[in-house]
Amino acid sequence: MRVMRVGAGPTLPLPRYMTRGSAGLDLAAALEMELTLHPGERALVGTGVALALPPGYEAQVRPRSGLALRHGVTLLNSPGTVDSDYRGEIKVILINLGQEPFVIRPGDRVAQLVLARYERAHLEEAGHLEPTERGAGGFGHTGVAGG
Repeated sequence: MRVMRVGAGPTLPLPRYMTRGSAGLDLAAALEMELTLHPGERALVGTGVALALPPGYEAQVRPRSGLALRHGVTLLNSPGTVDSDYRGEIKVILINLGQEPFVIRPGDRVAQLVLARYERAHLEEAGHLEPTERGAGGFGHTGVAGG
């Protein structure tokens, strides 16, 4: 996969896996100065990178669990999808759902990127669908109790 530095990202390290078992590449905030997110506030933050994904792959942009747990900072539109034909800067929509202001500094790791293979569907319109045990049961139809 090819990656290019863009925008405010030339001094940032390229996205990288932080451990041998990591599924996600960490994305850093490509900011020129600190950004404070107040409780309930959201902001679009560039990551300073653009990708050339192979056909049949997408990149899923996901929150970092530590930011969510410790500070209530997460991503809107999550997981976000980077399509294989998109060539612009990857940006993330951060939101502070916590109780305190949160400061994002240039280079802070703010999201992760997971590559995923996908299949394109061929849709066939039908007058009916084959029945299943579940049928049209939707949100919460199986309850919450175990067993």
